[in-house]
Amino acid sequence: MTGQEPMGRVLEIMARLRDPEHGCPWDLKQRMDTLVPHTLEEAYEVADAVQRGDMEELRAELGDLLLQVVFYARLAQEQGTFDFNDVAATLAEKLVRRHPHIFAGERFDSEAEQHAAWEAEKARERAARRGQAQDPPGLLDGVAQALPALTRAAKLQRRAARAGFDWDAPGPVLDKIREELDEVHAEMTAGGAQDRMEEEVGDLLFAVANLARHLEVDPEAALRRGNAKFERRFRHMEAALARQGQRPEEQTLEALEGLWQEAKRAGA
Repeated sequence: MTGQEPMGRVLEIMARLRDPEHGCPWDLKQRMDTLVPHTLEEAYEVADAVQRGDMEELRAELGDLLLQVVFYARLAQEQGTFDFNDVAATLAEKLVRRHPHIFAGERFDSEAEQHAAWEAEKARERAARRGQAQDPPGLLDGVAQALPALTRAAKLQRRAARAGFDWDAPGPVLDKIREELDEVHAEMTAGGAQDRMEEEVGDLLFAVANLARHLEVDPEAALRRGNAKFERRFRHMEAALARQGQRPEEQTLEALEGLWQEAKRAGA
């Protein structure tokens, strides 16, 4: 394999890992469905490296994510459906098709017009994939079930907004959040069943995702940032207690709240 260009080398390594006689036992056991959790984990690790600005880690994580693509393509090749070159060719064709202003001389007068053309092309692609299905194509088609729930909520809302099913400002969304919060409180007061509580909390989170969309905030990124902030402040509390030979679980809630406020003032 010495002297090969990197992508060719990666493909050959994968072929050897999947060799029925001399391959790796773990790699030989894998199927497309067993790869999915690894793919999602690698995508999150890429996002984490980007958020932390760690370029060395990002380079490694992008390689791990690329491995997932190579692995799926190898499994498909073994099934006789497509191979890595088909994946790359499909991507190239899609990029050209979705950028007529770059490759076909079309002109758009605004970013909004360009975005509308992009979405129209995606809709045509979805319709073509549906083929001769009996049901007419719907605006919500193609929003993957496996997306993180907050991301999927915002994407469903953007699709519905194309049909005019949307508020035109953030204010009414805030009112909706208050309404949903009141409904959660009502269920709590009534001692509602767990499935009812889950439904009402789900409605509340959906409304919060809608507010994030109206404010042009990625709800998933916002929550990751909130998680990171909580982690920093909690670790600051732990460190302060450790210097005194104490642990968080030994403290009262009031003492922990005081330490939390100290962490905030310290910029944690």
